[in-house]
Amino acid sequence: MEQNLLIYNTLTRQKELFKPLHEGRVGMYVCGPTVYGDAHLGHARPAITFDLLFRYLQKLGYKVRYVRNITDVGHLEHDADEGEDKIAKKARLEQLEPMEVAQYYTNRFHEAMDALNVLPPSIEPHATGHIIEQQQLVKEILANGFAYESNGSVYFDVEAYNQQHKYGILSGRSLENIKDASRELAGVGEKKNQADFALWKKAQPEHIMHWPSPWSEGFPGWHCECTAMGRKYLGEHFDIHGGGMDLVFPHHECEIAQAVASQGSQMVRYWLHNNMITIDGKKMGKSYNNFITLPQFFSGEHERLERPYSPMIIRFFILQAHYRSTVDFGNEALQASEKGLQRLMDGWNLLQKLTPAQQSTIEVGNIRQNCYDAMNDDLNSPIVISHLFDACRIINTVNDKKATLSAADLQELKEVFQLFAFDILGLKPEVGSSNEGREEAFGKVVDMLLEQRTIAKQNKDWATADKIRDNLAVLGFEVKDTKDGFSWKLNK
Repeated sequence: MEQNLLIYNTLTRQKELFKPLHEGRVGMYVCGPTVYGDAHLGHARPAITFDLLFRYLQKLGYKVRYVRNITDVGHLEHDADEGEDKIAKKARLEQLEPMEVAQYYTNRFHEAMDALNVLPPSIEPHATGHIIEQQQLVKEILANGFAYESNGSVYFDVEAYNQQHKYGILSGRSLENIKDASRELAGVGEKKNQADFALWKKAQPEHIMHWPSPWSEGFPGWHCECTAMGRKYLGEHFDIHGGGMDLVFPHHECEIAQAVASQGSQMVRYWLHNNMITIDGKKMGKSYNNFITLPQFFSGEHERLERPYSPMIIRFFILQAHYRSTVDFGNEALQASEKGLQRLMDGWNLLQKLTPAQQSTIEVGNIRQNCYDAMNDDLNSPIVISHLFDACRIINTVNDKKATLSAADLQELKEVFQLFAFDILGLKPEVGSSNEGREEAFGKVVDMLLEQRTIAKQNKDWATADKIRDNLAVLGFEVKDTKDGFSWKLNK
């Protein structure tokens, strides 16, 4: 069935009907991590948000080229005008090659993404592997009169650009506001204007990571890599560019300026940004020193964590909120997500055990289309989850023998669960936390004990029957008597 996807375009500040530039094909670029440390919860949110979009576009039938970069030069974390290269600093302290540090944390990032069931991108380019493309971008901007060389560095001339185009169209800032808010940075004496940003920086003697160029032995500015690599792999015009809301300014604003200054036109049609994850109302991030890494979430080894939280709990926690809303971290919120996830997995497991009846005595309704409608409304994953909970209520009602479902309706529920819970939301049962994994280990023993309890009840040996039930309850097993005998599940 044809679906009409509405997405919120940060550039126009409104929801727009998604129409790809090329029929049947979508080009999508998402800013990836800077690899000088373990990924934290703030990194998980864009990864899961754009994984959701990637999955959904594919389910709608599009062939998607998804590019997510790796920033493996530490200075690119901030504007290249100041600060020590973070990867170089770590390499110096640990007596490693800079690329050893970058590769180690790239591997760690991939492990965390695999645990979160985030699909790998189509292409994962590294900033250090595209120095030539970044230099070519700088040359084009210089040739078009929107940049200048100063003492071996090259800076983007924001004022010259603003005279012919408008700088600040994504963030809504005026050039005067940007000038007033600009920090006094190292290298200010080289600039015409404090708002100008580095396209290429001359390396100081102590700087480890540097490359030859027509201007100096140096390194590219932070903003160059995404513009250069996006154009290389997706062309001068592509559909979607995404990232966290903290990248709107200056990074994505500068990307727009670089693209227009180099090729004369906008490169990206739809700009999408996920909101932040906060702790006590403050953004979670390395610069605030309040972040919790994903390995710490999985192990529980952090002072703010009451216990470990599995990757699927983290994924469900993020999907329970709309991607454009702020989410505040807390143990209570994570534990509520754990219960919600378990409720879905219980519903899925029960669904596999239900037997069809001749006809349905409960209305399945339009759960499939309701889920599509929610996804089409700017990827409204919490509403999708609410419709899946509606499906769970139907499943529990049938399991309690209060209603029946036909074979066709049972199959419909299975297909809807598979499509939206697993294929699109990207959830999956976790061995060790789902009933499916535990039943495999304990099922035969529990069934044997409950059969003994059934025999005791038949013999009116109520004391033995109650003792078996109570002992199983202490161990976490919930037992229900049914018309056909019994059912049980293992609670957390």
